[in-house]
Amino acid sequence: MIAEQASTPDTAGLSTDKRPCRVLVADDQPHILDALRLLLKPQGYVVEAVNTPSLVLDTLSHSSFDVALIDLNYTRHTTSGQEGIELIARIRDQYAPMPIVVMTAWGNIDIAVEAIRAGAGDFIQKPWDNERLLSILRTQIELYRSQKQTLRLEAENQLLRAAGAPDFIAHAPAMQPIVDLMTRIGPSDANVLITGEHGTGKEVIAQMLHRLSHRASRTLVAVNTGALSDGTFESELFGHVRGAFTDARTDRIGRFELANGGTLFLDEIANIPMRQQAKLLRVLESGEMERVGSSRTQSVDVRVLSATNADLQSEASDGRFRNDLLFRLNTVEIRLPALRDRREDIPALAAHFLARYSGRYRRPLLGFESAAMQILLQYPWPGNVRELDHTMERAVLMARGERIAVADLGLQSHRGAPPSLDELSLEAVEAILIRKALTRANGNVSSAAEALGLSRGALYRRMEKHGI
Repeated sequence: MIAEQASTPDTAGLSTDKRPCRVLVADDQPHILDALRLLLKPQGYVVEAVNTPSLVLDTLSHSSFDVALIDLNYTRHTTSGQEGIELIARIRDQYAPMPIVVMTAWGNIDIAVEAIRAGAGDFIQKPWDNERLLSILRTQIELYRSQKQTLRLEAENQLLRAAGAPDFIAHAPAMQPIVDLMTRIGPSDANVLITGEHGTGKEVIAQMLHRLSHRASRTLVAVNTGALSDGTFESELFGHVRGAFTDARTDRIGRFELANGGTLFLDEIANIPMRQQAKLLRVLESGEMERVGSSRTQSVDVRVLSATNADLQSEASDGRFRNDLLFRLNTVEIRLPALRDRREDIPALAAHFLARYSGRYRRPLLGFESAAMQILLQYPWPGNVRELDHTMERAVLMARGERIAVADLGLQSHRGAPPSLDELSLEAVEAILIRKALTRANGNVSSAAEALGLSRGALYRRMEKHGI
């Protein structure tokens, strides 16, 4: 395999995409590969060259390209073109949108026509005319990138402006890869693991992924698995039948049944007890479950979205989380940045929350004083978007003028040296202790709760109260 990187991409600026154009070249003759590299490299293309159909498929499995330029014959003295035709079919089956240009000898025009019918976009005859080859590549790449841009914009419009969609503000550069990833995986049935600090908006992402899927007309069922005790976990997720245990006076439908045909969102997934992880894994692997106390197996069709602020790789390495369950949950992982890493979104988010609470509390406010907005932009936001939400609700209630002032925010103490304990309320001290306990426990709520002498459920209630 040969890879060449262009130093000055002259033709890379196709459509509105400024990335260098990537070309996968396949031919069994080394001099053909050398000639194509010499032709394409000065034109600004990034060229990766391989010499067998199997290497084409292997390369496509881990790298993306704007076009494939492939020969039709790879075995010595073979002229039927069937190797190339079969390769086109495989590429079309696995990497449908990518354009394919085939190379063929003068006497094999009929085979080239067959290749077009199989899914190739165009063909070039050997020996080729340089200008014609470059023109064909430019045309195919321009069309491909334009189609991708159109699809991406349509998906983003659907994502950001769908009627009834949850509030989703994501203009900062740090959020653009998130938006792009959501538009690509939202329509699929892939299980998605959403990670990020507390308060970064993981549930909103789950709601958006559900709305983008073909399951959008069905139910999105959410459950905070971290708040479930070991004794209620199975009943909540799988349901139970009457008489299954002392308090089971009637049959109960579990969350998996409620989400059948739709989406199940499992929040705080890292805090599921080890014994229960095996039961969850079984449903994810087989799509089958039984209610507690029942011997009747039921099949469920559920897409699972899960979320955590913990590092599940570390949890798995330390033996607190099953590796096989992690593999099932994170077909795709979406990692959300902290609010401090997407400060460009703070003005829009603050204005959104201001409008929400101004309407709720009937307090017409015109906006922010410039000093107040400066404080919002500089504050570190350890509680992320959730903390900004709570801060704006307080500011609306405290505001005396037509605009939000610095004093209304309650964030002054963070401008200089940290306040002493004497200056803090009991609630503020509690919030500080909880944050420190979570930091020491690397985000593990169960460990933090134990260190604070609280039950896991009690800690969750306090975290919600403080916007952590």
